Amino acid sequence: MGQRARAAGGCLTAALGAGLGLAVWSYDVRNRFQRFEAGPDWSVLYAELPLAVFGGILASLGVWALVRRGG
Repeated sequence: MGQRARAAGGCLTAALGAGLGLAVWSYDVRNRFQRFEAGPDWSVLYAELPLAVFGGILASLGVWALVRRGG
């Protein structure tokens, strides 16, 4: 596999990881955002969302690196 194909695979893996992190974060977000008898919890957007997306990216790139190292 060429260098460009490996780079494209890494970028695609990172994009899929970001999408997976976003999908995991969006599960039941409405209940986490609106607390009982309280105003909206904005930390769901500025803290949890970036952590979920970056976590998905890091996890997918870690798996991709392990697969590349083994192959």
